[in-house]
Order: sequence, then C-alpha cells, then structure tokens
Amino acid sequence: MCSLVSRSTGCGVGEVDYDRLMKTRVVVLGAGFGGLELATMLSEALGDDVDVTLIDKNDAFVFGYSKLDVMFGRTTLDAVRLEYRDIAKPGLRFLQQTITAIDPDARRVTTDGGVHEADVLVVALGADYDLHATPGLAEGGNEFYSVGGAVRLGELLPTFSEGRAIVGVCGAPFKCPPAPSEAALLLHDYLSARGVRDDCEISFVIPFGSPIPPSPDTSRALVAAFAESDIEFVPGRRVSSLDPARGVAVLEDDSEMPYDLFLGVPKHRAPNVVVASGMTEEDGYVPVNPRTLETRFPGVYAIGDVATIGVPKAGVFSEGAARVVAASLIARLLRGEQPGAYDGLGSCYIEFGAGRVGRVDVDFLSGPKPTGTFHEPSGALVAEKRHFGSSRRARWFASDPITLS
Repeated sequence: MCSLVSRSTGCGVGEVDYDRLMKTRVVVLGAGFGGLELATMLSEALGDDVDVTLIDKNDAFVFGYSKLDVMFGRTTLDAVRLEYRDIAKPGLRFLQQTITAIDPDARRVTTDGGVHEADVLVVALGADYDLHATPGLAEGGNEFYSVGGAVRLGELLPTFSEGRAIVGVCGAPFKCPPAPSEAALLLHDYLSARGVRDDCEISFVIPFGSPIPPSPDTSRALVAAFAESDIEFVPGRRVSSLDPARGVAVLEDDSEMPYDLFLGVPKHRAPNVVVASGMTEEDGYVPVNPRTLETRFPGVYAIGDVATIGVPKAGVFSEGAARVVAASLIARLLRGEQPGAYDGLGSCYIEFGAGRVGRVDVDFLSGPKPTGTFHEPSGALVAEKRHFGSSRRARWFASDPITLS
C-alpha cells in the first residue's frame, strides 16, 4: 500500500501526497451489496480524487428478495432490474466485463476487456451455484436463487396444480438463510390464490435443526407458520441427490421423498476465478481478518459471500463489511481516525405469507455464540422492508445518493 502515502516517506507515516492520491486506483470485483456500498462510500468521501473501478459480468443488479417476487408473479424482472449503466458518481466507473484471472500478489486483474492494475483490490464476487454438486438437480429440479432460475420457475409454476412440491436445500452455507422458508410459505399463498392448494402438498427440507438457528424465537414463529399452512417441515437433513426418472429426492440419510416439483437451493461455492487465484483455503472461501476484512495479501480485501468470517452469506452482512473497508481506506487516505472493527451485526426481513413481514436482528461476532432478536410480523415492517430497498436503490444508483445512518 506504499502508493497511498507520501512519496517522500516511502511506506512510513507521512503527509498524504494529493497528486498521488488522485491516481490511487481501487478496483472492486463484483457489484452486489458489498461492491456497490464500497464504491458509493469512496465516491462520496473522495470524489474525483480517487479512481474507483467497479467490475461485474452482469448488466444489472437485482435484490435477492425480488427473485421471489418474480417467481411468484408479484412483479416482473424488468421492474426490479437496476441497470449498472445508470451509475454516475464522481471518481467511479462501472465496467461490464468477465474476470478471467486475479493475481493477488500483484493486485492485477485480467478480464475479457483488458488488464486492470490496482493499488487496492477488493474481491466481492459472492458465491456461485454448483448445480452439478447435487446429482440430478440440473436435470430434474429447479433452483430459485439465480435470476434466471426465478424467471424459469415463474413460467413453470402456473402449470403446477397437483402433487408434491419440495423446497429443498442441497448444501450449507447458503445465501440468505430465511429465503427457503419464505419460498415455502409464499408457495402456499400462491397455490391458495389459484384455488389448487388442496390438491398439492408442500415439504420443506433444510440441513439445519431449525429454520434460523441463531434465533429460537424466529424459528418457533416460522415452524408455527409452516403448521398453519400445512407445510411439512423436515429439519436436519440435506437433499443429496434427485432421481428424476422416479421423481424422488434422496436425503443425506438415504431416505427418499417423492416429488412432482422440486424448488432447490443449490450448493454454493466460491467462483472458479477466485479459487484459481490461490486466495481460498480448505473451506473453499477466502479467509480474512474478521476485524478489517484484509486477506493475507497486502492491499487485498475480501467482503461478502466470497469470504470466510463467521457471518451468514447475505447482502446486509456484505454491506456492513464494505462499510468497514471503505471507512478504513478513506481514513488512511485522508489521515483520519480508523474505524472500529467489523461488528457482524445484521437484520433480515422475513416473509411469513399473507402479506406479513417479520424481522430478525442477529449478532454473530460480539459474544460466545450468535444471537438473534425476533420482531413479529407487522405493517410497520412491511413498510420498513420497502424502505430498505428504495433507500439503497437511491443511494447506489442515483447521482446524488442519500446517506444511510
């Protein structure tokens, strides 16, 4: 990180050289919650005095919860796509390119559009979905975690009018732990609205012993909602394979469940380009300092789902990590006070069906074990969830973003 301090003092402590500051290059890989928040904070604080390059292979951002809305016909994909080309912020440029190689030692990134050299490199590429890790899933099931998968299920669900639907988790950890519970409850609503619920069964299979392990109160509320909606809850078991020919889901204990429609949460893994970079370790993800999000490579950070830090793979935690990294970089460049350590706090909104929204506030890092506080569904939380999305849309994509507290 020598390039971030005065040339007259080498890599030691000294005054910031603003001529050099204007040339500082921050390259952010991935434009999800973490990448967007990080880039926005740097632009707000430093403007044209820093060169931030945000790279993503996609042309638009979609909130995770919007995939469920698309799948169940509550909105259209066009209505929830936020085009990256609309980002217009000082000091920030977005490039739609596919990353083909990462050299963390040199802080060099190769894409299908060229080579990018960085003074600071932030890897925020999330986790990919490995359908082939679960035999039969690609051929005989459907996943609803990708945008494409949600769109395909939106086209398929109107044709499902009888039989058993299984919402099944194929591996852990996985993004947004409440999402499969929400999918099961919203499927109940969807089939009820179509008048075919009595002809359908719904089962929910998850490898955890409870829907939301850090929060017993949240888990009890969800289990009660499953019972109220006549959804079979099968905890503590993972879907290990599908047999499409027989229409059977095989669980990790070798028990079998017949299905007519399978809605799967595929096994997650770090993107191949990250694994090939040598940044990952035994668990397949990038280890980081849990306080600062720094990797073992100088000047290289990893935030969000691609990193191992002890928090869930969810957008709100990626955003929180991004704020710590951004604040640290801003303080280093402007000789301000360094921020506190990443706190591992986050809140997740949970759809309980019938238009009800609850919330769980989770603390993963401050105590000996994670804890969660449940807020029962209410109209206020419906509005709060709506504001959560609209505020970030304005912050990340408007040219004059609002500031989050």
